[in-house]
Amino acid sequence: MTTSTVACESCRFFDDHKINGGTASGDEGLCRFNPPVSQPEPKSPGLWPVVASKDWCGHFTTEMTAAE
Repeated sequence: MTTSTVACESCRFFDDHKINGGTASGDEGLCRFNPPVSQPEPKSPGLWPVVASKDWCGHFTTEMTAAE
C-alpha cells in the first residue's frame, strides 16, 4: 500500500460529513474510529472528529476488524 492510498478517504472508519442530511461538504468527513468527543455543556451532544479526506493517522484500515 502506498502512502498516497493511506488516507482518511480510503479508511473503513471515514464517513462523509453530511450537513443537515444534505451532501458532503468539500473534502471533509467524520472519523468513526473513536467515540464522539464530549462537549463542555452536559446537554450538548458528543461530536465526531472532522477530518480532511487526505488526512491520515495510525489507525488507518481498509477492513473492519473486531476490537481487541
